[in-house]
Amino acid sequence: MESTAPREPSGPSWLALPEVPRALPFLLFLLVGSLAGKAFVGSEYWLYAAKTVGIGGLLWVWRRRLPEMRWAWSLEAIGVGVLIAVLWLSLAGRIPSLEDLWNLVRNLVTGKEVPPPKPAEVWNPLEFFKDQPVIGYALLSVRVLGRSLVVPALEEVFYRSFVYRYLISPNFLGIPLGTRNTKAWLATALLFGLSHPENWVPGILCGLAYQWLVIRRGRLGDAMFAHAVTNLLISGYAIGTGRWEFS
Repeated sequence: MESTAPREPSGPSWLALPEVPRALPFLLFLLVGSLAGKAFVGSEYWLYAAKTVGIGGLLWVWRRRLPEMRWAWSLEAIGVGVLIAVLWLSLAGRIPSLEDLWNLVRNLVTGKEVPPPKPAEVWNPLEFFKDQPVIGYALLSVRVLGRSLVVPALEEVFYRSFVYRYLISPNFLGIPLGTRNTKAWLATALLFGLSHPENWVPGILCGLAYQWLVIRRGRLGDAMFAHAVTNLLISGYAIGTGRWEFS
């Protein structure tokens, strides 16, 4: 079982806390993502590139403080990655989003029909930058690489290493990655699913499967690899079929 003994710098600064390199990059990623499309027209494309490069660089700088963030592969990881991609694509649009469910509850409680939400803009840099194809393909490449390399490392460190173990004990660095705790397992998967409101059911299944890999292998790398396989397959499907809502 892989050891995750603390390698935190000494000093009184809050930056020295072991929670910081595991949670701050994830929170910054969400914060920048929340500004997408709001700063200026097309900002969602540039902000995604900026946060991918910036957060990826931050993870690299803090890599020695994240000894569990090491890529690893196994047949189980490949199988889980493919399975989750199939489930994600198969269940899309078949299950109401969290917003749809909330609006349904409001309709029942108030007796007033809530108008359906405005459809989100489809993320398609090739269409948005059709007169500047080099920029379009460059931003698409950053998107695919970000989803396949940065996001798996970022989310697995946050959810499967930090949140899961912290739910077991605030002294989470003392909890081996392979520790099995049903309550923390379910809670982390639920949180992961709720963070994907449009695809919350496959998100929960995804969280359960990735955590299973960590528990089974006693390391984080297999879950990172499975997550990368899932995202790469979904990106490939979106580009190959023109179903840009999956990009």
